[in-house]
Amino acid sequence: MPANFSWIRPEPWGIHVVPADCWIDPAREVPHALVTHGHADHARGGHGQTVATPATLAIMELRYNTREGAVPVEYGETIRLPGGVDATYLPAGHVLGSAQILLEHAGERVIVTGDYKRRHDPTCPPFQVTPCDIFITEATFGLPVFTHPPIEGEMAKLLQRLADQPDRCVLVGAYALGKAQRVIAELRRAGHDRPVFLHGALERMCRLYEDWGIDLGELRLVSDAKKDEMRGAVVMAPPSALNDRWSRRLPDPVTSMASGWMMVRQRARQRGVELPLIISDHADWPELIRTIQEVNPQESWITHGREEALLRWCELHQRKARALALVGYDEDEDD
Repeated sequence: MPANFSWIRPEPWGIHVVPADCWIDPAREVPHALVTHGHADHARGGHGQTVATPATLAIMELRYNTREGAVPVEYGETIRLPGGVDATYLPAGHVLGSAQILLEHAGERVIVTGDYKRRHDPTCPPFQVTPCDIFITEATFGLPVFTHPPIEGEMAKLLQRLADQPDRCVLVGAYALGKAQRVIAELRRAGHDRPVFLHGALERMCRLYEDWGIDLGELRLVSDAKKDEMRGAVVMAPPSALNDRWSRRLPDPVTSMASGWMMVRQRARQRGVELPLIISDHADWPELIRTIQEVNPQESWITHGREEALLRWCELHQRKARALALVGYDEDEDD
């Protein structure tokens, strides 16, 4: 009997698992939500019940003051939802706690990836390739032009700039959840053992990562440091602070930003970025293609990104695919 998948229904503000009457990453409050990870375009407060990994629930409590109705699910654990639907959370490799959700019902298997990447990341488990019938994939960087360089080279650029201009600091703009902690962890992996200075907006999330066993080395607050202490140092701040009055307390900062969008020179110029670091927490074009090939679904559903190019690739390679018109996903919140 051919699969029909009528039990999984994409709506503009989320994916509805019909027999269980629950929603995946809904953009509005619902009685029952399955959440892939803690970024604000996927997670929010106000749900009656929130099912997510323990780390994601901790992130949501920190960011959105959610605690009531939290249901933790470990990686690899399967829970039974109403209507005979099984849900299994699998690593997505995006940020701490991020998960793909494998849904099984009536002999059919659907995976909702949320956001994911295939590169090594010392702050979270790697993406787990899992065969399924329908693969719901993001396409944030779904254009052939987006082939991100190895992160080791980007770290080398940053450390070389510190060595070349020891009287300055390098001010790196990075998003508070995932990107900032990954950059710090990669700096440590590259052998940088000096203190890293933080904008106050990054401290609580960095401390949460440490609570979950991620070693970020010595972190200090900019507000507690003298200007001369920060010469030759890396300073981390949210992107909104790069050209803010706050940065005036720093010693002649080299303005940098860690983002997959730094491949686009116009974006770097618009932000006044002197040292662009091409570091993404999303799959680039070759990774999107490789993932579809390895998962090998009957059909791919493509969402929040550059759907057209990935749809065309699927068409050229005799792979069934469709685009989903989901709303509320922010390409700049977690790039």
